[in-house]
Amino acid sequence: SFGRTYSRKIVLVEVIAGGISGWGEVTAGENPFYNEEWTDSSWLILRDFVAPRVLGHEFAAASEVGDRSAHIRGHFMARGGLEAACWDLEAKQKGIPLYKAIGGGAHKQIACGVSIGIQDDVEQLLGKIDTEINVGYRRIKMKIAPGWDVEVIRAVRKRFPEVLLTADANSAYTLNDWELLAALDEFNLMMIEQPLAHDEIIDHAELQAKLKTPICLDECIRSAHQAEAIKVHDVAMKHNIPGWCGGMLESGIGRAANIALSTLPNFVLPGDVSASKRYWKKDVITTPVEVSSNGLITVPEGPGFGFDVDHAFLDTITVRQETISKP
Repeated sequence: SFGRTYSRKIVLVEVIAGGISGWGEVTAGENPFYNEEWTDSSWLILRDFVAPRVLGHEFAAASEVGDRSAHIRGHFMARGGLEAACWDLEAKQKGIPLYKAIGGGAHKQIACGVSIGIQDDVEQLLGKIDTEINVGYRRIKMKIAPGWDVEVIRAVRKRFPEVLLTADANSAYTLNDWELLAALDEFNLMMIEQPLAHDEIIDHAELQAKLKTPICLDECIRSAHQAEAIKVHDVAMKHNIPGWCGGMLESGIGRAANIALSTLPNFVLPGDVSASKRYWKKDVITTPVEVSSNGLITVPEGPGFGFDVDHAFLDTITVRQETISKP
């Protein structure tokens, strides 16, 4: 709901140990609008604070890596990009798929949905939804914002009465808008994602009491402990709260990590993981992520995140590179 993206700057992290490379992706955007992180801040935090704390240190497992930068306040995306690379490295060292390394494997295929941004007009939106449904995607998430909400969803529901439909507000509303948001109850939405402020829990609870449609929290999930993905999954499962895996417009490297994460047992709703071609003219992995005609991605069984990095292509689009070595 922030606007359109035509090109994307992505920070990739490669960690090397014993001649084996692990890859991770920092999912921050180019600007500090989704949260406080952005690509340039991630670069500096990784270079000057996170990498020096990890470099040359001996770890028994990738699960220990996060603690080395736990004293840094915030910057979870930057820190997570390096940690993800270490998980990939550990899985490759053991010769097992990433999903096994993180305790996944409950699903050999994952159900896929797509996220569609605010369009120029309703007809354009309806056309995009029709295209994605025909491809096979099992859930449609449409962005909403003030002025692009009730009547737009009404038109979508009229054209597609049976599709699994979610509305994602990216914090575009306040509690004063509760009557407008309550008007969405008539459309049988799966959920309304993050309607209120990115750092607000109490108002969301008050809003939920006024709505029949479930509220899904995204930006303001900051605990268990500080949004460590597997722990969030486990807490939700313990309390019988169904989960799904979102996305941040990742390349194939980050997308593959999301696929592995989606194999955990409580990810039972179609998530945001979709095909490479849904976003990229060419991905940075040699074999793109593909979605079957019935809206499923088959989980790769290769070691690590399960795809090969297209180094030749990556070299052609790299605009900045820095190697940090042990003194």
